[in-house]
Amino acid sequence: MTPIEDIFDEILEQIRPTKEEIDLIDKIVQKLSSLIRQKAEELNIDYRDIEPQGSTGIKQTQLRDDFDIDLFIGLDYTAFEKQYDNLDTRNLKKKIKEKFLWYCNNWIIESLAPSEFKNPTLLYAEHPYVQVKYKKKDITIQVDIVLYFDLEREYIRENGPITAVDRSPWHGKFVQKELSTAQKDDVRLLKQFFKACHSYGDKSALGRVGFIGYSAELLIYHFGDLIRVFENFNALEMTPLDYYGRTKEELNEIDHFHNDFLIIIDPIDKFRNVASAISQKAYRYCNSQVLKFLKNPSKKFFRIEEIPLFKPADTPRLTERLFIVESKDIKSDIHYTETRDKLYSLGDFLVTHGEKEYTHEKRFGKIFFEVFFKVPKREYNIALYCQNPQINPTYERRGPPSKAEKHVRKFKMKNPNYFEKNGYLWTETKRDYHRFDKFLSDTIQKRIPENLDIVNISNSKYAKTKSGRKTLYILKNMVLPFCSEY
Repeated sequence: MTPIEDIFDEILEQIRPTKEEIDLIDKIVQKLSSLIRQKAEELNIDYRDIEPQGSTGIKQTQLRDDFDIDLFIGLDYTAFEKQYDNLDTRNLKKKIKEKFLWYCNNWIIESLAPSEFKNPTLLYAEHPYVQVKYKKKDITIQVDIVLYFDLEREYIRENGPITAVDRSPWHGKFVQKELSTAQKDDVRLLKQFFKACHSYGDKSALGRVGFIGYSAELLIYHFGDLIRVFENFNALEMTPLDYYGRTKEELNEIDHFHNDFLIIIDPIDKFRNVASAISQKAYRYCNSQVLKFLKNPSKKFFRIEEIPLFKPADTPRLTERLFIVESKDIKSDIHYTETRDKLYSLGDFLVTHGEKEYTHEKRFGKIFFEVFFKVPKREYNIALYCQNPQINPTYERRGPPSKAEKHVRKFKMKNPNYFEKNGYLWTETKRDYHRFDKFLSDTIQKRIPENLDIVNISNSKYAKTKSGRKTLYILKNMVLPFCSEY
């Protein structure tokens, strides 16, 4: 065995699910499926299938202590097709939502009482689904019960799905069929690696979304094993992975792939990029860790550790350019992904309006930011780097070309202190803001999401919370080193 294989084997011993875990999940699935089937018979509801999906379902690529269960109930779309004929997309979604809502309330939730399945909750993604907790002694397991249309693979390939989750059972079948037991272990190792990089899922510390389980499964499928994934990782941004064999040029002709940084095409749907949401920040940091691992293999790259706290004294010059916004969620009914997305939009606004004046002249220079949140503590933070936190109170605003007589006359009337330079008229203009901290504070107070209460807006030296200091560490150590313009 090579040293890398020894590391992989040792980590696998720690992250493979135990037989007891697998047996418990099977038991829960059987019990829950039985309750749902019984209620369906009472209500005379037709369905095609009830089956566990995701990593703990038919894929079997879960990590140890990963107990979450996704139970999918397949419906026959042809039974509803006549009702949905000639509906536009908006009204089709509305009708499906109404039907799924009725099923959730009258079939799924009603089938769970009384039982070990506690506190069934109606939640919404594209369509409603039910979330329930399995509670027995000291064990609590979250189960999502999801309705979908059981469509043929060829139908999805040519037409796309009816609902977003219609692909999921086919994802499960693909992984179940195409990946060997050894490759599923490699998927586990790759997931563990991404988690150790804090770059996994919708709670990724780097970027809005990190790598997801299905992307890890497809990387192993395309390259064969983990070591080859690592060896090819550095070229991923230049190398689309397409199950259908299309070239990069052919994929670039598809409009909705134009802005995608990474491309990993879904084998089930040739017009879907599984990697479209994976952030550049997550990829670049993971890539740096992959390169370090290949150079000096170690188990530490698979160890999930707490993110360290930012220490202002370590980099005093940089500290003056780092700022923190710390806030607390005061409305528990807002899903964390909604708040996360609003903070990323707010960060984008700060970059756009902080880097340039409304007249497009330079303002505070380059600005970079990162969002980090801790759901249990309901803490949400934005850390920012500003190239020039304090600038001249005025700037030279360019006017029309000196030869444009009509526009020149108007410009001179409005700006009597004009001057000419390089073939244009210019004027000295007072800035709305010449201190970044003031611009940041005013913008945040006007635009922060309503469910967030501001705890602190300050230079990085004065961060108040541990999660705020972690956000600053992420920006300083895991984002900025990989920004080409930094």
